[in-house]
This record gives sequence, structure tokens and C-alpha cells, in this order.
Amino acid sequence: MTVKEIADAVDGILLAGNENQEIEDIVLDSRKVKTGDLFVPIIGEKVDAHRFLKQVVEAGAGAVFTSEHKKGEISPEDSLHTAWIQVSDTKDALQRLGSYCRACRKIPVVGVTGSVGKTTTREMIAAALQAEFQVYKTPGNSNSQVGVPITMWQISKEDEIAVIELGMSEPGELTRIARISQPDIAVITNIGIAHIEQLGSREQICREKLTIQDGLRAGGLLLLNGDDDMLQTVKARDGFRTLYYGTGENCDYRGENIRTIDGKPAFTAVHGQEKVEVCLNVLGQHNILNAMAALAVARESGIPMEKAAKSLETFRGFRHRQQIFEKNGVMVIDDTYNASPVSMKAGLDVLGEMKGAKRRIAVLADMKELGEETLRFHYEVGEYASLRQVDILVTLGELGKEIAKGAKEHGISHTASFLDMEEMISYLKELLQPGDCVLFKGSNSMGLAAAAETFYR
Repeated sequence: MTVKEIADAVDGILLAGNENQEIEDIVLDSRKVKTGDLFVPIIGEKVDAHRFLKQVVEAGAGAVFTSEHKKGEISPEDSLHTAWIQVSDTKDALQRLGSYCRACRKIPVVGVTGSVGKTTTREMIAAALQAEFQVYKTPGNSNSQVGVPITMWQISKEDEIAVIELGMSEPGELTRIARISQPDIAVITNIGIAHIEQLGSREQICREKLTIQDGLRAGGLLLLNGDDDMLQTVKARDGFRTLYYGTGENCDYRGENIRTIDGKPAFTAVHGQEKVEVCLNVLGQHNILNAMAALAVARESGIPMEKAAKSLETFRGFRHRQQIFEKNGVMVIDDTYNASPVSMKAGLDVLGEMKGAKRRIAVLADMKELGEETLRFHYEVGEYASLRQVDILVTLGELGKEIAKGAKEHGISHTASFLDMEEMISYLKELLQPGDCVLFKGSNSMGLAAAAETFYR
């Protein structure tokens, strides 16, 4: 886009610079600015990124937004290669630009939200859709109020469908990003307790998740997890369709005859009279739900379910999300990307399904942002571990001690708790033996990924 197109899209005023300058990308991190980029200085709680404007101009930025400068305040040297666009609020301007980009892209968009499993579901949907389409998908975890607008910018003219992850951590946030992305299909994976500290209750989380409909296009589809107790009776607002996926009879798309083949989930996908055999290349029975969401989106997008299922088998997971490695005879399950009670239990399910293991060892770290009930949630994870054939439990962090307490009181006699990462790693090096299977799982901020990598890199 040219500077003029951008300024017009955000109702900005060009203070200085060339309006015909072409912009290649949008950048929020001043350290990553390249020649021809648009730098958007976000005003955060601790840092106002306007302070880095001179730095990005020197780095060759093609344009910058500013809410702190007026006509006549930009020096000739600062505007020689950089266009300055005045806006009233830089974050709002970025979101306006995202909305404009969405309006320019006349392709279907699938929006994915939920408390747990958004990223895996996004990836599996993209894999299924690749059977017939060139698919754009959210890169990394760019699912926020500032990430989604940049995601919309990055959709190319060659892309035929987009799968966009929509995150939420505070009231009203999902409405804003749903209106930017304007999905044709909105998928809600589940209603858990992630961010309950900010939102208060599962009921309130459910209400917030359903605001994805605020951006859903007319006649759009609300696709819900029919196995989730909070979603299985929900109906979309007037003007939208509702369909359910899952394993129950209430589901329009459902998985039946669920089993395990070589440790991987297999099932029969059923929709109406269609029946397709599916065997996934990722671990965990919970991925059957993610797969059913993917098959439903593909089928509703016109792809035969059999063709979508074959394409779905190409998905083999991604870094730090239930990846399996083997080194020195020890099987390592790296599931350290993040953790909530639901995903922690899913990880323990995977560990319990490793039939050939001599010993099953769970290394679990603190879960964050769980609100007033955080101790109970950690204790319940320990209790759940005792039901999943865990032989040894190792915890990291202050809250991890509560996991160990729950495990001890429900039958796991061998537990060890640590506050120091290096001490825990030293302990594990002494503990692990050929034939063991060890699961690493915890909130991303606990840094458990580094510990996991120690045992397979």
C-alpha cells in the first residue's frame, strides 16, 4: 500500500514525507524495523513507543504513525525517507488499517477462539483446507488487538482462504478483533478457566467468547464444540447458522469408534451419511475434537470429508506442543508451550497412553492466571495424575507444590518439588533411565521448555 492509501484508511493526516511511498510491512518492535516498513508506536502501561521514532527513522522506516506530533514539528532530515502520519490514537489507527485490509481481501475467513486448543485447532483447520485451497493462517501467536490487524495486512492476493486465531484476555477484546477479521465461520473450541482471574467465572468467559458473533458476517456459521458443557446448548444469534462438532449424538460432525493405533488417535468421522476413517499423526485423544472441528470447517467450505481427512494427516504438531523425542532410550513429551487445568490433564492423558513405558514421569510447573481458585485447580491436577498411571511426579514452582500435594494424597508416593530450575534438571539427570517416558508441561512463563530441551537436544 502507499502512504496515501494508509493515511486515508485510518483518517490520518500526512504531516511530512512522500504520499506515494510504498509500505512493505507493519512493525511494532522498533528493533525489527526495515527499510520501507510502517512503524506503529503503541502506548503501553510502562513504555510509550513514540520515544523510539527517531531510532526507526534512522533505520529506514517508510512511514510512522504518531499521536504526539503536529504539522511543522517534523524536521526535514526526519522526513527525507520517512512519511509521518498523524492519528488520534495509534492502536486504534492500526485496528482501522486491519479492518481496511480485511475489506480489500474478498476471501472467506475462519475465526478460531476458545480457552484451550486455539492454536492446534487453527493449524489442523489449515491443514484440512489445504486439500483444495491456498491457505493463510495466523503466524505464531499474533491473536491480539495489535496482532490481528497485522495478520490481516499479511494476507496476500494469492491466498484463497484465511484461518485467523482470535485471543481474549479482557472484556470487549474479542468483539474488537472479530470486527477487524470479520469471519465467515467462527469456531469456539471450549470454555475453560484461562483468564478467569480477569473475567470472574466460566459463565462470563462463555459470554465473552460468544461475542465473536459481533464480527461474524451475515449468514455466517457458528461452529461449537458440542462436547463442552457450556456450549452444547448454545444457539447462534438470528441471521447465523449453528453447527456442533464432537463425539456425542448431538453433534452434526462427530467422531465415532475412537481407538488408538501405534499410540495415535484413530476414529470414524461421521456427517450425515458420510463416514470417513481418520488416523492422526499427533498424540492425544483430545486432538479428535480439534480434528472434527477441522473436518467440519473443510466440509462447510466445500471440501469432501475424505479429501480433507487425508490432508489433515499431514499435520504433525509444532514446537513445544506435545512433540515427542527420544534420546538415550528416554521418551520425552515436550508440551511446554503453555498450560491450563484442561490442557494439563490432556497432557497427562497422553502420558498415560504411552503403553510401552517402563515408568511414566510427569514434570509439571505452575499454571498462571487462574484466579482465586488457583490452589484448588493445581491440587486437582495432582489428583488427576494419580488416575493416569503416573509413577513419579516432579514439580517446579510454588504452585507446583499443590500439584504434588494432590498427587501424594491420592496415591503417588514418589514426588519431588523444586523452586530452582537447575536443581530440578540435576535431579532429573540422575532419575531418568532408558525406557522412561517423561512429560514436561507448564505455563510458558515458567520457562520449562529449556528444561525439556536439555533431555532431547
